[in-house]
Amino acid sequence: MKKLKIRIAGYQQYKNRTMAIARGELKPGAGEPMVWFTSIESFARVLSDKNRELLSMIAETEPGSMTELAQKTGRARSNLSRTLRTMECDGLVRFVKGAGRQLAPRVHYSDIVLDMPLKRSSRRAAG
Repeated sequence: MKKLKIRIAGYQQYKNRTMAIARGELKPGAGEPMVWFTSIESFARVLSDKNRELLSMIAETEPGSMTELAQKTGRARSNLSRTLRTMECDGLVRFVKGAGRQLAPRVHYSDIVLDMPLKRSSRRAAG
């Protein structure tokens, strides 16, 4: 499996970069972060110890449905659904078609690498 690179950047830096990509002024490189957070606090909330364990279990067991994952984790299905939808929006989880009409969560990486510059500069966030 591959490594998922995550970047911490301020909202305005992230917005400027996204707009530059949309305008065709910037083409992201292959090694650039795929997931962005606007603060270390938001990163820590989404990737808490409990949620990292959840991601690890998904990667290792590839559950066939949310119900199966709920049984494996002992967590309520509704709680898992909310958590995983947030992670999906952040680019940490994908859903594939599982058994019947059910969706199955997938994690396509084995490690997370945090890219967080000490100094926030618009030049570095744009490139």
